[in-house]
Amino acid sequence: MKFIYKPLIITLVLISQSLNAKPSFEVYLANLKLEAVGQGYTNEFIEEVFTNVSYREKTVVADKNQPETKLTLDRYLATRVPDWKVKKAVDLMEKHQVILNRVEQQFGVQKRFIVALWGNESNFGKITGTHSVINSLVTLAYEGRREALFKKQLFAALTILKQGHVKKEDFLGSWAGAMGQSQFMPTSFLDYAIDFDNDGRKDIWNNTADVFASIANFLKSEGWSEDITWGRQVSVPDNFDFNVAGLQSSKKRLLAHWQKLGVRRYDGQDLPQVGLKASLINPDGKNGRLYLVYDNFHTLMKWNRSSYFGISVSYLSDRIKKGS
Repeated sequence: MKFIYKPLIITLVLISQSLNAKPSFEVYLANLKLEAVGQGYTNEFIEEVFTNVSYREKTVVADKNQPETKLTLDRYLATRVPDWKVKKAVDLMEKHQVILNRVEQQFGVQKRFIVALWGNESNFGKITGTHSVINSLVTLAYEGRREALFKKQLFAALTILKQGHVKKEDFLGSWAGAMGQSQFMPTSFLDYAIDFDNDGRKDIWNNTADVFASIANFLKSEGWSEDITWGRQVSVPDNFDFNVAGLQSSKKRLLAHWQKLGVRRYDGQDLPQVGLKASLINPDGKNGRLYLVYDNFHTLMKWNRSSYFGISVSYLSDRIKKGS
């Protein structure tokens, strides 16, 4: 009996393996098209959008080989906030002051932070990416490690095209699908992008008014307060207990509490006597730079969850305010 049923068992195993095998890119793309049509897009629209879409090995390589070298915060800041970038930020804030003042007034976000984010994300609009957003997202979805994430971004990208905010040939971004001068992912675009000049399009690729307003809208929507800054660099006593450091909500304390623990401004002066809560962070450990950060810094972490990124934006904003 065992001999009689052995071929059947082998056949079933082979069928099972075949069903579980990864489909070819062409089959996967065809299924994506069917899924998109099922979500209400017309066949004509989908065929047009997916014309010339192909698997891009370089995109997958870029995703798998992101830098793993451990930078110190000092080196990171030297790279992200060089003197030339500060000067350019100051000059551009002056150049665009009329629009920036309007955005600042409407959204309640200080313009120096808008310019600092603009500078960090795309070098003030100079580096926005040359990859097809659709191609990148399809490739990364097919690669499979974060399929659900990139499919979600892909369908958001289809909505952006359908709404007419950008032409297909101009729908470009980073290899990961981040777009425009603000480097929004497609879902962030749908949630936060603003048509500030009322021309019918939310153009974060070429329209600085829309770029500034979109950045400000993200920050304001995520809890930004124009009444406070981001934080400050501080010093602590030699015997300080760093178990109290961290961005968790449970570790927020009033400035008066940090003062009692011996935390001081970096120059040794007392902390401000205001009723603000702050978190103590030490990105490079107890021997690196230390900061007390306020709720606005927590909002920056919703933009990018890297404390290095948040500090670089904040540091650039402070230097913009200083003017050098």
